[in-house]
Amino acid sequence: MNDEASRQHSFRHSIEDAEAAGRIPDTPQTRAPAYRLAYADREFLMREELRPVRLQLELLKPQMIMDERGIESTIVLMGSARVRPDDGSGPSPLAGYYEEARRFARLMTEKSLESYGREHVIVTGGGPGIMEAGNLGAHEAGGHSIGLNIVLPHEQAPNEYVTPDLCFNFHYFAIRKMHFLMRAKAICIFPGGFGTMDEMFESLTLIQTRRMKRVPFLLFGRDFWEKVINWQALVDAGTISAGDVELFSYVETAEEAAKIIAEWKEAC
Repeated sequence: MNDEASRQHSFRHSIEDAEAAGRIPDTPQTRAPAYRLAYADREFLMREELRPVRLQLELLKPQMIMDERGIESTIVLMGSARVRPDDGSGPSPLAGYYEEARRFARLMTEKSLESYGREHVIVTGGGPGIMEAGNLGAHEAGGHSIGLNIVLPHEQAPNEYVTPDLCFNFHYFAIRKMHFLMRAKAICIFPGGFGTMDEMFESLTLIQTRRMKRVPFLLFGRDFWEKVINWQALVDAGTISAGDVELFSYVETAEEAAKIIAEWKEAC
């Protein structure tokens, strides 16, 4: 318990009681689950009825930590976990995007350092592939970056370039999505699969329905995106309006993306 926390009120602190609870006499009564302090009772917190509390905690913990670090805005960088850098082991059609994501994150982090790392902080999903490239670029620039990991059925550790005290882990996809967008000043999407497209379409929907302010929405790699998504077919079918395809822009290079973001900021 720090001094600042102890000065906030005159009541005995919860940490003190949690520590004291571990020193009580061992009796049938004190061993019973009912006797455990509610906030220190893991089995109680994991109950079905406590889901609303767990949702709140997952929203609040990263929020508080980022507030304490003074992070005011982020640049969202999304893309496939399966894209690897060109290591000479064989051709990889998407390897170039790893390097472009790395260069883009480095450029944006160099700019972020002008605000002492408060503005335009790179945030990724914290995993391998394009996510790793984003955190690596920020690390190379000498700045910090955020990783929003999610617990998956197969083991996946955060990539080594995420700033350790900004590396979060989530159970709820919905809360993770909120943290991706709550501070976003730009959304940058590199080639990816189901997860990338899920995040991309959800973000576009929020902007389309004006549930979120419009920000630069950049798709890296026109050839890839026009091959996998027929936007004009959606317009022709009437499922989106012609103006909806103007919610995003195609870019090919890190410099092009950085320029759009900088000019958007000036225009706003």
